[in-house]
Amino acid sequence: MSSDQQIIFTKDAPAVSKPLAPMYVNLPLTDKTNTHDMPNQSQAIKTPNMIYCSGQIPLTPEGEMVQGITEQTRQACKNVQAVVEAAGSSISKVVKTTVFISDMSYFAEINTEYEKWFSHKPARSCVAVKTLPKNVDVEIEVIALP
Repeated sequence: MSSDQQIIFTKDAPAVSKPLAPMYVNLPLTDKTNTHDMPNQSQAIKTPNMIYCSGQIPLTPEGEMVQGITEQTRQACKNVQAVVEAAGSSISKVVKTTVFISDMSYFAEINTEYEKWFSHKPARSCVAVKTLPKNVDVEIEVIALP
């Protein structure tokens, strides 16, 4: 990785897999970065031109599961917002979303909440998948401009 890439983590979204040592928060990422004690993924990677956000599921920052498809969608969007803001951007600068759902019958309900967060209509894919992490019903990943 080049020195113009930055690992993004925020306490305002759920941890990706294990607690992150404070020394790694928003760390410039280079070939010399010691990633041994880091989780196996970051919440996002920021480059000079884009922010690539890992999929966000409906867990609160404290790790509590949210119930109900509308509420799950809202929490996933809150987590997306927290991560892109930690990267110095905003949800209005999201240019592409990928929405993974456990059942296509949830599409209309998810879409109603989704439109409240992404009224600027970024490009989007929506895919029904067999299983999502922690058996949630929705996961949202995004690409945003810095």
